Amino acid sequence: MGYERAVYDAVYKRLNDRRLRAEQEADHRRADFFRVEPHALELERAISRAGSAAAKAVVRGGDVHRNLEQLRAENLALQAKLKALLARQQMSPDDLEPHYTCPLCQDRGSVDGRMCSCMKALLKEEALRQLNADTPLSLSSFETFELSYYSDIPDKNGRTVRQLMERNFLYCRKYAENFDAHTTENLLMVGKTGLGKTHLSLAIARRIIDRGYGVIYGSAQNLLERIQDEHFGRSNGDTMQSLLDCDLLIFDDLGTEFRSNFTVSAVYNLVNSRQLKGKPIIISTNLSMQEMLDYYTERFSSRIIGSYTRVPFYGNDVRQLKRNHPAVSKKETFHP
Repeated sequence: MGYERAVYDAVYKRLNDRRLRAEQEADHRRADFFRVEPHALELERAISRAGSAAAKAVVRGGDVHRNLEQLRAENLALQAKLKALLARQQMSPDDLEPHYTCPLCQDRGSVDGRMCSCMKALLKEEALRQLNADTPLSLSSFETFELSYYSDIPDKNGRTVRQLMERNFLYCRKYAENFDAHTTENLLMVGKTGLGKTHLSLAIARRIIDRGYGVIYGSAQNLLERIQDEHFGRSNGDTMQSLLDCDLLIFDDLGTEFRSNFTVSAVYNLVNSRQLKGKPIIISTNLSMQEMLDYYTERFSSRIIGSYTRVPFYGNDVRQLKRNHPAVSKKETFHP
């Protein structure tokens, strides 16, 4: 489960805030109770001493059973007195303890060295929140992908753009549903601007995050700028490591970044390292195969062309069509 460091940091802060709030509220309840029932504090201390005495009795040996029974009886009597004082204030023993959001891990995020289910849920929630803040994620789902904007006029082979894009849609949905962080293939989404590459890649991200995997989505330009700024000390962070470790990396708009020896090398290192780790990437680009060969090194281009499943996008600019024809009848909208 590889999320970006910012996601982990936000979740750890939420857990820490929850834990501190629960403990502070318990402290306030205890202080209020002991102020009106001062004898209760001595009872609580006596109960604690009885517990320590029981442990010492086991270590000392002798008639352990008899000693433990006597201490147990004393402890129960003390607890009964404390419960009576609590009841007088319409409270229970539980009111003296912190009420953690997750009783299982006590808002620490782990149980016996393993990540708690509450932290897994928070990571998924935070990853979606951050992705939604940076992208049109809320508008980009499989349910909102509209095939009606693609032509249904057959070509000379009897195929329509709508049929080809429906095939892409079904392929991407299956990819998201069957995703596995170490066995899923790499995708290369190619086609002109506005044909749905970003929509379907975000729909994939949304579904995969919802299934509990860590996804990093970003434009090539923004991600490479972050890597470069951190490399040359202009900002702090470890973007490259996050991109290498996440379960799925979606690299949008390859070819729009400012190209230099550094960025070309960084892209190759990213692609090569993730491939060696068996971690998938989805790359989207407006470049043709020839332009990719011209823009990048032959070593990089041949790796992409040879080992990625190519998903070609067809049609006219859907964004422009939506601006010109915003209303789409429900019967023309694809319902998976």
